[in-house]
Amino acid sequence: MTINEIQDEIIEEFAGFDDWMDKYQLLIDLGNEQEPLEEKYKTEQNLIDGCQSRVWLVAEEVKSEEVKSEKLIRFRAESDALIVKGIVSLLIRVFSGHTPQEILDADLYFIDEIGLKEHLSPTRSNGLLAMVKQMRMYALVFNSTT
Repeated sequence: MTINEIQDEIIEEFAGFDDWMDKYQLLIDLGNEQEPLEEKYKTEQNLIDGCQSRVWLVAEEVKSEEVKSEKLIRFRAESDALIVKGIVSLLIRVFSGHTPQEILDADLYFIDEIGLKEHLSPTRSNGLLAMVKQMRMYALVFNSTT
């Protein structure tokens, strides 16, 4: 699935809810479904700067099963805040399993489409931008090593 197809899928999921309390609940549910990050990765080095909540993010390069020479990035993360955990799980869903270049080229339109940006506090909005920036930084680093 392409990054845009995944974004369209997320937009469709959120379109099923009119009330933002229901959308927040969906975010919380998505965060709770996410596999917990192992304690060994919850280090200062993996904390994202700019987030009010604590968010740990790790990335690793994995080989594509379809194109053996292609390298993909797999992200894993966790947060100590329920809604933030849901937000980072959406970002992982969109970016994980794609090439560094796909991540760098992606236009993250789903954030505006589902109304996330306008329903987050300024500090959470800054945190969201910090998460996206960190994921793109990983992609930049992995892109320069391939």
